[in-house]
Amino acid sequence: MSSSHYVLPHIDPIAISLGPLDIRWYGLMYLVGFAYAFWMANRVCDNSNGVWTREQASDLLFAGFMGVILGGRIGYVFFYQLPSFLDNPLYLFRIWEGGMSFHGGVIGVVTAIIIYAKRHQRSILSVGDFIVPLLPVGLGAGRIGNFINSELWGRVTDSPFGVIFPNAGPLARHPSQLYEFALEGVLLLIILLLFIRKPKPAGSVAGLFLLGYGIFRFIIEFAREPDAQLGLLTLGLSMGQILSLPMILIGSGLMVYAYKTNPVEVAQSQPKKNKGKK
Repeated sequence: MSSSHYVLPHIDPIAISLGPLDIRWYGLMYLVGFAYAFWMANRVCDNSNGVWTREQASDLLFAGFMGVILGGRIGYVFFYQLPSFLDNPLYLFRIWEGGMSFHGGVIGVVTAIIIYAKRHQRSILSVGDFIVPLLPVGLGAGRIGNFINSELWGRVTDSPFGVIFPNAGPLARHPSQLYEFALEGVLLLIILLLFIRKPKPAGSVAGLFLLGYGIFRFIIEFAREPDAQLGLLTLGLSMGQILSLPMILIGSGLMVYAYKTNPVEVAQSQPKKNKGKK
């Protein structure tokens, strides 16, 4: 163990105790992400000239939050713990043991977007473009939570950036949680905010998010420790990389589609005309 490496101290996973209520760090990170999304959504609504209202945004955020929770849990079980589920289907509901998948969360959010768009007679692409700039802060905050909890650490490294995690043995490892915070959280947020400064074709913002996250996650996975129960899979890729490839392809295709079929439509488009319904 090199003295040049930072040794992460054991941090109590419970950040605040209020009587019988224990608030964990990871829960606080979720709260930070949701608070930012709510604030940013209201700001967009106030500047949308009536295209979006705060009430509509609130309904969409609630649907998206449910999509993250349900999709994240179901995705984790099916992508990473399928044998445990097949052995005991009730494992799906043992959420107190932890386990969430970002890629599963994406599927959940996409499902929520489709349902919301159909129910409110809006363009699916426009709804997607509205919601994706709200996500990076939550993603980055979640990775800080992973770092504090000393989980999802990286592979062994001699790099001076290596960190010795209290529950990962005596060897220094890549702080891959912080890499993800920097790329999937901070950098992706900056890219999206710069991109939406001017009107863009509907679907291009969502496409850029999928493309950007997919690329960043694929790269970072080279420094992240593969899941112990899976190891490296086809072509030496991790499950995270395999799941990121469709995001890269879909994101690229969505951007091409947006610019080729609708080069002038603003992402924050007006709702579709409601035919005879009140």
